[in-house]
Parts: sequence; C-alpha cells; structure tokens
Amino acid sequence: MKLSHALARSLALSCLTIAIVASAALAEKFEPRVGQPGRDVVWVPTPQALVDRMLDMAKVTPGDFLMDLGSGDGRTVITAAKRGVRAVGVEFNPNMVTLARDNAKQAGVTELATFQEGDLFQADISKATVITLFLLPDINLRLRPKILDLAPGTRIVSNSFDMGDWSPDQTIQAGADCTSWCRAHLWLVPAKVHGTWKLPDGGELTLDQKYQVVTGSLRSGASTMTINTGKVIGDQLTFTAGAQQYTGRVSGNAIEGIAQSSTGWRATR
Repeated sequence: MKLSHALARSLALSCLTIAIVASAALAEKFEPRVGQPGRDVVWVPTPQALVDRMLDMAKVTPGDFLMDLGSGDGRTVITAAKRGVRAVGVEFNPNMVTLARDNAKQAGVTELATFQEGDLFQADISKATVITLFLLPDINLRLRPKILDLAPGTRIVSNSFDMGDWSPDQTIQAGADCTSWCRAHLWLVPAKVHGTWKLPDGGELTLDQKYQVVTGSLRSGASTMTINTGKVIGDQLTFTAGAQQYTGRVSGNAIEGIAQSSTGWRATR
C-alpha cells in the first residue's frame, strides 16, 4: 500500500511538471530570428524605412488592394493598412502568421490587414493592384510569368532583388536611416501589345514586345516607318514613327490615342 501511494504521488508530480512545462511553452511568445530558415527563403525583415519608401514609390491609396508575398512579421501589410489600404500577407510559416496577426491587432488595423497561411506560388494574386516582395531572384523569376499576366498597371515592388532581364521602371534607395537592404525596384505590369494592329485607313501597326520595350513598324499608305523609342508602361503606349510621336491607351484589343500633330489615331486587332 505504501509503495502504491508513493508511486501515485510520483505520477501526480510528473503530470504536474509536464502540465507546467506545457503551459509555459504555450505562454511563450514566438520570437522570429533574423536568418531563420523558411520554405523558400530565410527570414530577414525589410527595414521600416524601406517599407515606407516602397509604398511611396507604388503610390498606394485606399483604393488599392496590396498583397505581400512572404509577409513574415507583417510589417509591410500593417504599414499599408495604416494608410487605409486593404492588404493581405501570404506566409508559409504558421508561427509567423500568428505573430503577424498579433502585430496587426496591436496596431489596431485588423479590419484592413489580414494574413493567410499558405504557399506564395499557389496564392491567388489576380485581384491585387500592388504586390510587394522580399524574395530571392530565382523565386522572383518563378513568379514572373504569373505577374506578367496581371492587369496592366499592377505595381510590383521588390526589396533589393530583380526580375532577371525584365528591367525595373524605377529603382530607389531608402534614406540615411536605413543601413542594410535599402534598395527597392518598381515594375508596372505592361499591357500585351505584341502583334499586328489594323488602322482605319488600311495601314498596319506591327509591334514586337519584350516586357515594356516595344519595336516594330508602322505602315500607312505606301510608306513604312520604323518604330523608335517604343515603350508600354501599364496600359500607356508611346512610340515614334517618322516625324511623329504617338501616344495611346491600350484597352484589350484596341489602342486609342493621339499623334504629335494632334491627330487622333486608333488601332485594333
């Protein structure tokens, strides 16, 4: 009987110890470590000074929908939400998601700032008007085809890393208060203009496109002119042919705009 009592007491103490340890573990808040491994990249936070500059260069407004791919502790999403922007972070690490949600709650922006646990390659980004990234170049390249299929004018902002041979439309440095990871690139998703477009007078506009750079020719009547300095930024197309500069807005299978001579022009395909 005494042995059974001692055994029971020992078991009770063991259970109590386990309960205390488990309770302490649950109570301990997850603290991320710079450089901790993730699924695709290690975690390094974007400096707040650069977060602010990235949102400035994207010209975010309350009318935007921002998605941060690999959102970490949530600082970019939370900063955007403080500006009145609806923002969603996608993060694979469940501990990071919990931390980001707690940070959003403390900042009082849970109505605008939300976080999804999941694979950034599987995330539905189709409705985003702004996408922010701090990923490695090979990850950016894997995302690039999906990004290029977004609506023309969608703004993509990356901390430090580029998109391969797709040159950024703008690159900035954060101010002196930023000491590392202080550069950001901006791309505007270009409209797809490659192909042959018909003009009302029977002429043709033939365009070759590599991202935002456009080359080709303009045939009008008996003359064919080479296109120079062609660019498509978002849905805005500009080029020079002959002595005329042309600007136009791309809307699906139509381009409509004005030539330097103040003559309106239109092309369809």
